[in-house]
Amino acid sequence: MKKMTQESKTIYGLKVRTKNEDEMNPQTAKIGKMWGEYFSSIAPTLPQGTEAYGVYANYESDAFGEFDVFAGSVVENATLEKVTLEAGNYLCFKADGELPQAVIDTWGEIWAYFADENCKEKRAFTTDYELYLSESKTVIYIAIKD
Repeated sequence: MKKMTQESKTIYGLKVRTKNEDEMNPQTAKIGKMWGEYFSSIAPTLPQGTEAYGVYANYESDAFGEFDVFAGSVVENATLEKVTLEAGNYLCFKADGELPQAVIDTWGEIWAYFADENCKEKRAFTTDYELYLSESKTVIYIAIKD
């Protein structure tokens, strides 16, 4: 994991509102279905090599409340939802391996990291995001308070 400063950036794509508890139940989970729609209807229309972003924003409170999830890219499209990645400090966590399990496992590590009483950083709960670099390499960026 490393700390970095990010400039703001706009992502265009699909959006769902959910909470972590709902995502643990296949009957109420929305994120996987949204990604399926993104890869079947949006991604094929994008220029070759366009990176995909998974963005978490508009947090109700913390990791236990509701939040918006976006599947998108930086390619501007007025017909899609848009979200701005907030400028600020982020911790970067690498998720290498088969998707989606590598990302799921890394989120577990992120939750454990911030739950540790010795953790010096605090989550900002502004925008967090996943940047999909390839079919087996993802970086998860977690906004932290200054």
